[in-house]
Amino acid sequence: MGQFLDQGIGYGRKVAELLILRPLDGAQARAANGGTVSFKAPIRDAVRAFHAAGLAAGGADAGAPGPRGAVEHAFGAYLFDPDGNKICAYCFSAPD
Repeated sequence: MGQFLDQGIGYGRKVAELLILRPLDGAQARAANGGTVSFKAPIRDAVRAFHAAGLAAGGADAGAPGPRGAVEHAFGAYLFDPDGNKICAYCFSAPD
């Protein structure tokens, strides 16, 4: 795909499936800031369920489920797992 806005680069056939981006907060990339593992979700309810399950399992909120401004229909949720790793789930389906 190539350039992904002004944040980095995206790879994928039709949509970005691998993104290598700068941390959005402008800080230097380091563990849990710039090293996020993301999971592709089929629908927005799966993103919501991911976030709820992560919190129930001892994770900490790092971004509640909701629209993300990167691309049209981007919807994601972020967590820190109990070990401090930043994880997220995203989907690009139209609003429910």
